Amino acid sequence: MNLIKIALSNICILVCVTDLAGQDLSAGKPIDYVSTDYISRTVKKLEDKYSSLESKIIKATQKSLDRLKRNEKKIIRRVHSQDPVAANSLSQSTKLYDDLLKKVSADSLSYLQTQPSEYLPVLDSMQTSLAFIESNKSIYSGLVSGGGELKIIQQQVKQLDASLQTGYSIKNILKNREAELKSRLGNTSVGKYLKMYNREAYYYQEQIKAYKEALNNSQKLEEKIIALVRDQPGFKDFMSRNSQLGALFRLPGSANPQILPAGLQSRTDLLTGMVSRLGSGGDIQQLIDQGTQLAQGELQKLKNQVGSFGNESSNMIIPDFKPNSQRVKSLWKRLEFGFNIQSLRANLLLPATSDLTITAGYKVNDKSTIGVGVGYKLGWGTGLDNIRISNQGLSLRSFVDIKLKGNIWLSGGYEGNFQKEFASVSQLKELNDWQRSGLIGVTKKYKIGKKSGNLQLLWDFLSTQQVPQTTPLKFRVGYVF
Repeated sequence: MNLIKIALSNICILVCVTDLAGQDLSAGKPIDYVSTDYISRTVKKLEDKYSSLESKIIKATQKSLDRLKRNEKKIIRRVHSQDPVAANSLSQSTKLYDDLLKKVSADSLSYLQTQPSEYLPVLDSMQTSLAFIESNKSIYSGLVSGGGELKIIQQQVKQLDASLQTGYSIKNILKNREAELKSRLGNTSVGKYLKMYNREAYYYQEQIKAYKEALNNSQKLEEKIIALVRDQPGFKDFMSRNSQLGALFRLPGSANPQILPAGLQSRTDLLTGMVSRLGSGGDIQQLIDQGTQLAQGELQKLKNQVGSFGNESSNMIIPDFKPNSQRVKSLWKRLEFGFNIQSLRANLLLPATSDLTITAGYKVNDKSTIGVGVGYKLGWGTGLDNIRISNQGLSLRSFVDIKLKGNIWLSGGYEGNFQKEFASVSQLKELNDWQRSGLIGVTKKYKIGKKSGNLQLLWDFLSTQQVPQTTPLKFRVGYVF
C-alpha cells in the first residue's frame, strides 16, 4: 500500500508540473540561487545513505543465504539415512546458494537483466531527476561542476536499485525452493526441519521489506534534488519519456502522443490494415482475431507490470510460525527509552523522597522487554513544616516486562539503592551502604494520542531484609519517549 501511495504521488508530480512540453529547455533559468556547496553536501549525504543501505542489504542477503545453505545441508544429512538417492538429488541443488552468493557480491546488475523486477518509486524519481540534470548541464552548471559528483551518485543509485531488485528476485527463488522441498519432503520424518528453512526465508523477506520502507519513508534528501528540476521547462515531458512510471502509463500531456504499449494496435490502425490487405469487401475475421490476440497479450503484460507496483502478496513467503516483528528492526529501533517517578513518604529515619529514573529497554520480541535504569533520589524533608531539598541517594535498576494480555504486563526487577544523603560521588563507592530490592508486579501501558505512558504497582519481596526498612509496595508513574 505504501508503494502504491508513493507511485501515485509521483504521478501527481508529473501532472501538476506546468505543461510546457515541447518548449526549448534553453528557456530555463540557470540555478544560481543554490550554492555549489549546498548540492555537494546533499549529494554526499545521499551517497552515504545509499552506500550504507546497499551494504546492509548485501550483508543481510549473504547472511541469510549462508544460513539457508547450512540448514538445507542438515536436512540432506537426515534424508540420506532413509533415501540416499533423494539426498544425492537434493545435494546437487545446493549449488543454488553458491550461485546466488556470487551474483550478490559480484554481478548484481547483469543478473537482474534476466530476473523479474519490482518498481521502486523513490529510485525511479531519483534516476530520472539526475538524468535530467545531466542532460541540461547548461542550466545546472553551478551544481554539476565537472560532472564527477553526478556520475558517482547516479552509479550509487543504480547499485542500490540492483541490490534491492536482487533481494526481490532471491525472495521469489527461496519461495520456489521452499515449495519444492515441502513437496518432496513434507510428508517424511524430516518435514519438521523445513520450519527452520521457512523461518529464515521469511525473515529475509521481511528484512528486505524493512529496507525498502526505510528508503520510501525517508525522502528529505531526495526531495531537495527533485525540487531543483520539477519546475524546469520540459521536465514533465522528460520524466514521462524516461522514467519507469511514465513509460508504463504514458501520462497525458506528454510530447509523445502514443499511449498504447508497443505492439498494441489502435482501432484506426487495425481498420487501416484490414482495408489495405484484404480490401473493404474481403474476409477480415482472421485479421481481427490476430489483432485481438495481440492486444490481449500486451494487456496481460501491462497488467503484470501494474501488479508489481505494490501488490506482492501473491509472492510473499507465508510463515509457518508466529513471527517476531522486532527481529528485522535495527538496534536503535528496538530500544525504548523512558522516565518514571516514584515518591515515598517520610518516616522516623528517612525524609520524603522522589526517585527520578531514566530507563532504557531492549525489545527482545513483541511480548517481552529487558532493560536497565539509573535513578536519582531527591529528598524533600520530613514534612510541610520542614522542607529541605537534599541528595538522598541513587538507584541502579534492571527490569523485565512480559506481556500478559492487552495492555497489562508482568514486571520484575532487581535494584540497588543508595539510601544515604551524600555530598560527593566518592561516598557512593561504599557497597555496604547499598540496599537490594527484588520487585515483582504488574504494569499497565497506555496511550493518549501519540504519547505513551505506564503505571506500575510493584512488591519488594526483599524489603524485610533492608535496614532501614522501606515500604514493600511501590507505585510508579512512567512516560515513554
